[in-house]
This record gives sequence, C-alpha cells and structure tokens, in this order.
Amino acid sequence: QVQLVESGGGLVQAGGSLRLSCAASGSIVRINYMRWYRQAPGKQRELVAVITTGSSANYADSVKGRFAISRDNAKNTMYLQMNSLKPEDTAVYYCNADVWGDYVNLRTYWGQGTQVTVSS
Repeated sequence: QVQLVESGGGLVQAGGSLRLSCAASGSIVRINYMRWYRQAPGKQRELVAVITTGSSANYADSVKGRFAISRDNAKNTMYLQMNSLKPEDTAVYYCNADVWGDYVNLRTYWGQGTQVTVSS
C-alpha cells in the first residue's frame, strides 16, 4: 500500500556531511509523524530524530547540534542533514512514518534502510 525508500547514504570521512532522503509513495492521504532510526551491527535500533506534523523536531542527544530533520509535505519526503559526522554515526539508517492510507486507517511503515559509513 505504502512504500518508503531511503537514499543518500554512502561513505564519508569523519567531519564530512551527508543528506539522507526518504520518499513515500503509494496510497497516501496524509503522513503524520516521520522518524529516522539507525542500527549499527550488534546494537539495538535507536531513534535518531522525529518530526511532527507541525514540523517540530526532537533529536537523540548524540546527534543534537549536528543533524537536522526536515520534511516536504507536498513531496511526501523527509530529509536528514548530517554534519560533522563521526565514526560512531556508522549504521544503517531507516525511515519510519505514520501514514493515513484512507480516512480510517493509520499505519506505521518502515523503509529498507540506507548504509552510512564514516571513516576516521
């Protein structure tokens, strides 16, 4: 019904920047909250940032001041601008969104993830 596709991951040196995108498609009436998660090998998946319908944002302490989440509702797309990247930011980054597919059903969807690797 709804698909989320991440893009923008890659290999970058410490101190560099990347911008991730998450594009939603399919049967969409409205997207409410959108989130970025990340998971490093052998570690729990953690919430990186969340953006509300009113574009208010919250961040994990580890990324505050370095990452910025945003959204373009007209394009059903969310972004994560990542600056001053550190090796500990290395992980698979996942898009998550709460989506109204009609006027009754609200469901949460996940993307397949995009790899971010930060080298020293």
